[in-house]
Amino acid sequence: MAALVKAVNAKIRSNPTLSYFCSTHFWGPASNFGIPVAAVMDARKSPELISGQMTFALCIYSATFMRYALAVTPKNYLLFACHFINEGSQLTQGYRYLSWHYWGGKEKAGVQGAVEGAKEKAAAAGEKVKEAVSK
Repeated sequence: MAALVKAVNAKIRSNPTLSYFCSTHFWGPASNFGIPVAAVMDARKSPELISGQMTFALCIYSATFMRYALAVTPKNYLLFACHFINEGSQLTQGYRYLSWHYWGGKEKAGVQGAVEGAKEKAAAAGEKVKEAVSK
């Protein structure tokens, strides 16, 4: 059985492309791509749901591993791309968090919500007036 495993491993390692797809240089970043995908998908959600501490931690994490991806030999460009996308996404989330909590985003949303509510009430009142006039 050990001879079979050695033979299969030797066959895989003899082909550079197959060797790459069976290495941690591929599967590490490939499995790690879930983080930036989630961050990109979260960009459509309310900024009220963003955790400032987690966003800051993920910014530091991605910046660190972007550097690591270029420091190892051979350079892992797939890992770099994964963390580059994540860094951009987390910086966007951080901006949305700061805008919502510290730069008046809540207040603007509250004012817009009040304006929308007033428009709806005015439209309902207009309908009532039209009904009263038509009787």
